[in-house]
Amino acid sequence: MKPLEDLRARLDVLDRKLLEIVAERQALGAEIDAVKRATGQSTRDFGREREVLLRARVDARDLGVAPALAETLLRSLIRGSLTTQEQARVAAQGAGTGRSALVIGGRGKMGRWMADFLASQGFRLTIADPAGAVPGYEWLADWHESALDHDLIVVATPLRIANELLVALAARRPRGLIFDLGSLKTPLLTGLAALREAGCSVTSVHPMFGPDTELLSGRHVIFVDLGHGGALDQARGLFASTMAELVVMELEEHDRLIAFVLGLSHALNIAFFTALAESGEAVPRLARMS
Repeated sequence: MKPLEDLRARLDVLDRKLLEIVAERQALGAEIDAVKRATGQSTRDFGREREVLLRARVDARDLGVAPALAETLLRSLIRGSLTTQEQARVAAQGAGTGRSALVIGGRGKMGRWMADFLASQGFRLTIADPAGAVPGYEWLADWHESALDHDLIVVATPLRIANELLVALAARRPRGLIFDLGSLKTPLLTGLAALREAGCSVTSVHPMFGPDTELLSGRHVIFVDLGHGGALDQARGLFASTMAELVVMELEEHDRLIAFVLGLSHALNIAFFTALAESGEAVPRLARMS
């Protein structure tokens, strides 16, 4: 019988080889995406994904590997490949090449996501946030210090201060596209209206995902139509090369639907905790089992 350490050393070698194969697969995926872009094909091919997964299950049985394990592994690899391809496609589009963007509140989680997303398109980024600088980007502690001569201004601040900020922006009439990232729009009515009345290029955006999201396939980005078609088209264009579902709706419709989405999740939590409280079960014991 071979010593345990020798067997573990062999596992380490195999793990390294697996990662080398994954890297090779990712590189090949990037080449495939370049061909797709050149021939006008979409990034995702669900039929092809199905073929890969079915073949993986068959091959796994032949090799004595659990088919479910093989499918899980291949799904992860496909997702990684799609993420790489989507990011390459966004970068290749170069929508921000030669253009500048200001992200107010860019130190926050969604602000940082948006800053990185815009930078990947070639935008020259400035972050305005009193919380501090973000490595790799120009920084202002106070957005009022900016000349506001950017091609794009994103308001990614907490909702409680966003409306006042939009009103202040309207007073200075920036020339570039302006949009917020708020999850609710009614609290921003005054600020959005002020920008519209000031003749600014304004719309409103709601990314329906969190800041840890890498792959936008299956995700939704909502664009609120404020009556400025050019602004709406520009904002949508920023996401055109992704696989996200782009949805346009009116402000009132947005908040009504989002109220249902948020309300249902809260209702489920309330129902769960009510049932737990009335069950008489000891929470510490349940926690150990969860």
